[in-house]
Amino acid sequence: MDHVDCVVAGAGVIGLAVARALALAGRDVVIVESEEAIGTQTSSRNSEVIHAGIYYASGSLKARLCVRGREALYAYCAERGIPHLRTGKLIVAARESDLPGLKALHEQAVANGVDNLVAISADDAKSMEPQLQCIAALHSPSTGIVDSHALMLGYQGDAEDNGAMIAFNSRLTAVQSDDRRLVLTIEGDTRTEISCSLLVNAAGHGAWNIARRVNGLAPDAIPAHVLAKGNYYALQGCRSPFTHLIYPMPGDGGLGIHFTRDLAGQARFGPDVEWLKDETLDYRVSGGREAEFTEAIRSYWPGLPDNALVADYSGIRPKMVGSGSAAADFVIQTPNDHGVNGLIQLFGIESPGLTASLAIGDLVADHAAEMRRT
Repeated sequence: MDHVDCVVAGAGVIGLAVARALALAGRDVVIVESEEAIGTQTSSRNSEVIHAGIYYASGSLKARLCVRGREALYAYCAERGIPHLRTGKLIVAARESDLPGLKALHEQAVANGVDNLVAISADDAKSMEPQLQCIAALHSPSTGIVDSHALMLGYQGDAEDNGAMIAFNSRLTAVQSDDRRLVLTIEGDTRTEISCSLLVNAAGHGAWNIARRVNGLAPDAIPAHVLAKGNYYALQGCRSPFTHLIYPMPGDGGLGIHFTRDLAGQARFGPDVEWLKDETLDYRVSGGREAEFTEAIRSYWPGLPDNALVADYSGIRPKMVGSGSAAADFVIQTPNDHGVNGLIQLFGIESPGLTASLAIGDLVADHAAEMRRT
């Protein structure tokens, strides 16, 4: 049986960032990916926003890794020539009842170490974005956008330049553990068994299925898996109304139907939050949502023309809590948490996972180094 030092399950942005960090630390790494290419699910179906670190609970992994990862990501993109842009962002209060929440967001951002968020008046916001309607806003100059596929190619290249390999069309179907190693069953064109010293389960939505196949892992070590679909609509027939990203106040399960743009200037709106009843990943844009989008968008852009929205794409976020619950933090488990030697598991890496990806990779590599020492 072949033995591999480290196996990373999943070649999305998080799996690639983890593999990169492990390879840079001198570990031998194989990435196992069930799809035929990198980043085909959550990593390629999001807003491609570089977040500042505003929304997350103080001291949480989301807060710490977002703030740390944000500047690392900007530096990485600048160094590697990966397309990105510091667009800045306005979080807007559309009505008087939004003002306490806007103030709370400002205080949360400061507590998280976001030191350049500025409260501005409606007049100041309108001078920045003449088509915007609001009664107050927060200006976040650290927010931006990035070409997520180019970023993943950068991570892949770094990992491979340092000896990592990727096996596509390969599903991890069983994990047997003992005190010395993990034995993995991998199904692809053929059925293969390999052993490894470290397995990092960074498979996004697939992380739950892999966890269920780990012999000796207690069921209560696997968190709930809740799916929230987010639909996006593009703007057709008129120019993009804003240069900054525009976010309303956050809502149940998400940050509200916001305005973003890609690096070519194409405007898009979303995501909404559509709670799904099972684990089926159906990426078709759900029908009948134009009226909901139109109402939400006109709360901050009254000039949205009739019939200007066209269904674009959707993503499905790997959550651990459902409607009405406070957002869950990232979960990064080590053997101290679940008792299986050689196993690190990542669950619920949704937004701001893209922003935090370099910091997540470094943290997992640090955990792996500590496990090796003990």
